[in-house]
Amino acid sequence: MHLSAGLSLALLSTATSFACGFSLKPQASKTFASFPNKEHLRPNIIARSPHALSGEDFTFRSQTGVIGKIASVRGGQDSTKHLATSVSSSSESSSSGDGLGDKVASLLGAGGVVMILAKSIKRILPIALEPFGAASPAPLSTFQLGAYVSMCLWFAYVEGYKGFQLKFSPLVVARAQTLKPFNGSPIHHILLAPFYSMGLFHATKKRKIISWSVSIGVGVIVAAVKKLPYPWRNIVDAGVIVGLSWGSLSIIVEWVKAAVLGIETKMDPALPGSA
Repeated sequence: MHLSAGLSLALLSTATSFACGFSLKPQASKTFASFPNKEHLRPNIIARSPHALSGEDFTFRSQTGVIGKIASVRGGQDSTKHLATSVSSSSESSSSGDGLGDKVASLLGAGGVVMILAKSIKRILPIALEPFGAASPAPLSTFQLGAYVSMCLWFAYVEGYKGFQLKFSPLVVARAQTLKPFNGSPIHHILLAPFYSMGLFHATKKRKIISWSVSIGVGVIVAAVKKLPYPWRNIVDAGVIVGLSWGSLSIIVEWVKAAVLGIETKMDPALPGSA
């Protein structure tokens, strides 16, 4: 039978609720990832004094390297102001370019995970709604309908809230924020941004062991769920739909908070060397 990769991703969050290593706690005392701002690019002006600016070349450097050079500047307070203004303009331009690239890369990572979840929802939704369709093999009994609702509530709490909102979604966004296409991130990190954001590679040894072990284990669980008879497979899939939808929304909200509103993600991205 065809194995749904999306369903595996959905159940991944549920299974990891019981894996101690996936329960990464937010680190309030550290800042693990943030987008560059103007302070990061504040230049250091190399000059002897405001009155020694006449007829000399000056190079302006920031923490990211050389920004520019100004030649034959005349002395005086106005010249100093003009100098600072020129450097500020260069800093803002560099910051704007790098910041946009970082945001696009982080969107590729977090948005790619959301797209995987959305594809899963599209594939599983018809199965979850089958008991209520005209072609339903049999209507749900009262007990089965109660199980259907209970499964949705259980997945909403365990998978959606505890698995995604509290753990997996902040991890995805925190790792996506570390993608810096113009500041050292390898090209394969950008091309495989969704899988990078999920911690499947370039992560701590513990993170990779857990991510891959849970992924393989979930594959076995998915195979077992596919063998369930009607309507129990439909009931489980309905719960998965709720968890996936909650998870997708939580990733979107988390990314908007970090990238648009500037609220830093405080989850440890589990990068190599951070353990």
